[in-house]
Amino acid sequence: MSGHERSGGPVRRGLRFLAARWRVLVRLGAWSVLETAQTFLVGYAPARALDAGFLAGRTGTGLAWLAVAAVGVVAGAYGTGRVYRAVADLVEPLRDRLVERVVARGVREADGGALSRLTQQVEIARDTFAGLVMVSRSFVFTTVGALIGLFSLAPALLPVVAVPLAAGLGLFLASLRPLARRQEAFLTADEALAGHLGAVCPGLRDVTAAGAEARIAADVGERVDAELRAARSLARWSVLRVAALAVGGQLPAVLLLAAAPLLLDRGVTAGALVGALAYVTQSLLPALRDLVHGLGTSGSRLVVVLRRLTAPARPASGTGTPVPPPARRGGTRPSPALAVSSLTFAYGPAGTPVIDGLDLTLPAGSRLAVVGPSGIGKSTLTALVAGLLTPRHGSIHVCGHPVPGPAAAARRVLIPQEAYVHGGTLAENLGHLRPEPVPEEELLAAAEAVGLAPLLDALGGPDAVVDPAALSAGERQLIALTRAYLSYAPLALLDEATCHLDPEAEERAERAFAARPGGTLVVVAHRLGSARRADRVLLMDGPRTACGSHDELVRRSPAYRALAGGRPPSQPALAAGDADRVDPVAGPGLAGDGRHVVAHRPVGQVQAPRDLRDGGALGGQG
Repeated sequence: MSGHERSGGPVRRGLRFLAARWRVLVRLGAWSVLETAQTFLVGYAPARALDAGFLAGRTGTGLAWLAVAAVGVVAGAYGTGRVYRAVADLVEPLRDRLVERVVARGVREADGGALSRLTQQVEIARDTFAGLVMVSRSFVFTTVGALIGLFSLAPALLPVVAVPLAAGLGLFLASLRPLARRQEAFLTADEALAGHLGAVCPGLRDVTAAGAEARIAADVGERVDAELRAARSLARWSVLRVAALAVGGQLPAVLLLAAAPLLLDRGVTAGALVGALAYVTQSLLPALRDLVHGLGTSGSRLVVVLRRLTAPARPASGTGTPVPPPARRGGTRPSPALAVSSLTFAYGPAGTPVIDGLDLTLPAGSRLAVVGPSGIGKSTLTALVAGLLTPRHGSIHVCGHPVPGPAAAARRVLIPQEAYVHGGTLAENLGHLRPEPVPEEELLAAAEAVGLAPLLDALGGPDAVVDPAALSAGERQLIALTRAYLSYAPLALLDEATCHLDPEAEERAERAFAARPGGTLVVVAHRLGSARRADRVLLMDGPRTACGSHDELVRRSPAYRALAGGRPPSQPALAAGDADRVDPVAGPGLAGDGRHVVAHRPVGQVQAPRDLRDGGALGGQG
């Protein structure tokens, strides 16, 4: 659909809406005639009071004309009150129609954004439409009354006022369309920045833990710059509104004063000149100012909101498990879920590579467990796949899309060890990675699959308000796992994301992820059970790095055999000596929340208050 069609659609629908309510428009126009009479008397009565009254020595006549002007003000106020009633009869049906459309979309089409449209956007459209009706009507009838009054006082006054008024109005109308486009661009840029910050701010701890501050700052900076460019463009075009107001509303007063000698020589009386100034300063200038600010700002805002309210709904995602990405056409071989080629990474130009020349291909739907000593690069690998770190050499592709890149980012989800839960309802936490609210049936099914259902019931259901500080580390991990499960990303990266769960809960969560349609799972293993359940195991141990099934590695890898046969469990890297530099534990001098445990002992031995039972670290199971 072209831009012209999109902009013309609301206009055509608006004209049909007004045509169907012609009786209301007639009543609105009839009461507005009183406002025209009031405007006419604002200039005509003082002019007659001067010419026929005070300047002619007839004080009574002058006071009588002033009394007529006062009567006109009272009559105009009465008409304005009736105008508000007529506007209500015009606006409320619009609101009702919009509510019907939003409710129909929300109920019949399962539109997740219906609540926002019903509670906020409909009211914005209603109030803005009412304001536009009032300022447009007022400008039309005020201008008519003032021009009639100028002609009645002295025809010579009419061109002095009408010509600059028409020029200012024409300048404003010519700038209206480009101004509306730039205002919509600014709103879009502002929403993009707000949406990006809403996604980034809850994960600041994970960003810091993964060392991705520079990249996140660059991404946010790009959106800030985009909003700044849109704001500057909007400001430049807004200058035309000021120019239109100066030409149409203020220039006529200057011309009347400058041309006063010439006008008086041509028979224009002093009273008529004063009346003309009253028309300009008391009627035309305020009416034009209201029109410029109302139509220039609120008009484009109304168009934007109406487009969103009347746009077709996005298809619903359905219930149950997340919708997998569409399959490739034509029977071509699908891309692997993860393809790593000659991957090399080191912290710093002179640093020893943590990962050196790694090649790995993971088909869609498979499970990979990543094991190895602490500090060997397991979390670094997940950070590289997630695009939080940039490799020195090599390439990474997620579902055929290069990392980093928006397409790859949309197809993977990373769940770190320190799970984040924000304030708000449980449903808002679980649906954080979805562009629209998650239907309750799908949310409950995901909670049951991952193992969150008992906690969900204990908290009071999806609408219960969550207090993150009152949750244990294991409970936070269950919420983060269910949130990732509900995302549309087919590749899930669990970086010790189940370390605070007991073995049974860990197994249930991993099996749920493995059962997602088209889902692929990479687990940085905390326990040996994760490696036994996986299709393949990647042992990261420097030159002894190996990949295969659990049984294969037990047979051919002494390092893996030692790890699986009872070697002391790996020690989580501390902040001061973390070779991966992605340890999420707060370092010295950083404020903590009093709920997190610094793992100076094996992860399997760490217990936080109210944590779920932990069954032991990798290597602790036979």
